[in-house]
Amino acid sequence: MFEPVLLKNVAVPDSHLLSTYEAGGGYQALAKALREYTPDEVVNLVKQSNLRGRGGAGFPTGMKWSFVPKQSGKPKYLCGNADEGEPGTFKDRIIMERDPHQLIEGLAVSAYAIGAKTAYVYIRGEYVTAIRRLEQAIAEAHEKGYLGSRILGSDFNFTVHIHCGAGAYICGEETAMLESLEGKRAQPRLKPPFPAVAGLYASPTVINNVETLACVPHIVVRGPDWFRDIGPDKSPGPKLYCVSGQVRKPGLYELPMGIPLRELVDHAGGPPPGRKIKAVIPGGVSAPVIPEHGLDVGMDFDSLAAAGSMLGSAGVIVIDDSTCMVKVATRIIEFFHHESCGKCTPCREGLNWVVKVLRRIEAGDGAPGDLEQLDMLCKGIFGNTFCALGDGAAMGLRAALKHFREEFVAHVEERRCPFH
Repeated sequence: MFEPVLLKNVAVPDSHLLSTYEAGGGYQALAKALREYTPDEVVNLVKQSNLRGRGGAGFPTGMKWSFVPKQSGKPKYLCGNADEGEPGTFKDRIIMERDPHQLIEGLAVSAYAIGAKTAYVYIRGEYVTAIRRLEQAIAEAHEKGYLGSRILGSDFNFTVHIHCGAGAYICGEETAMLESLEGKRAQPRLKPPFPAVAGLYASPTVINNVETLACVPHIVVRGPDWFRDIGPDKSPGPKLYCVSGQVRKPGLYELPMGIPLRELVDHAGGPPPGRKIKAVIPGGVSAPVIPEHGLDVGMDFDSLAAAGSMLGSAGVIVIDDSTCMVKVATRIIEFFHHESCGKCTPCREGLNWVVKVLRRIEAGDGAPGDLEQLDMLCKGIFGNTFCALGDGAAMGLRAALKHFREEFVAHVEERRCPFH
């Protein structure tokens, strides 16, 4: 039986309050880090744990921290990316609403490790409850001495600020988020230089996802060996899976990294009565769809990559056999087209044409050669864009065309949607 780690407090009454968090062992990790470890030793603990970023890319967290230069002459910054814009994803919101002190402690320990005195939590403006809970939690932590000057009697000084975004999906990309934090239009930056060297205000900056930061206190308290014992060795630890779509029990599930996708769907009750699973999107709409026969794949970075998809934000969207995959693909590409920042031509113009073709096919006005044109457009977009937004859109459409091409053909040949 798996013991919840990240969600252990969410069902407790008043779970967002400092008193509840302390009663469950909260801020012991911060005290232990300041008392027993040097910053470099905390970085090594996280390296040894094999914690990989939970925001989508899966980059090793400890390695990212180690890229921060020791002597730069500039202040170091820590950014918590809470701009949870990937459709099908709602894990970070639950942490911030129900257990905000877990995030604050993760920020504090991480800042101590990299030598930062200031952190910014970049959060979606729509997350009103989460914003209010974080504001309250920051005030409580300051009053109790977990934030501010000489934290817990040490020489460590640290403050956390909240920055509300305006709902732009592109701000999930770390450099676009930094541009927005600096008051500029949110568009991705050219890399290198990478944020660890020249990030916020051209200073060394570490950017971590909320769930990633929430894992850090548990690693400090329980040790890296405990963390590595959960799930596969290359992608260990507890994982939050957001399950939505056509299932009986949609919701947020905490289970070991690497659980088979089919088993995860079973945890969510399976498809509605009388329906069968057609496909599952495993990591938010950026992740290529997996047909039913491939659902025995493990839900971890490496297994899904080998299967031609990706874990992404673990926003699992279940699709049953009553659903038109052409309609699904059209809606997803419409989203990416709307959210494109417009900085690079392949994404800005390519997605515009893809939307036009898909809408025509879905409306029953498809023409011979449309599918070949979609293949060509995907080829022109993938690998040629400034950031991964265009790549995600192209990969998703390619997978739909590969696994469900007969539905696209039927739309063109029958000049109607067979499902509607």
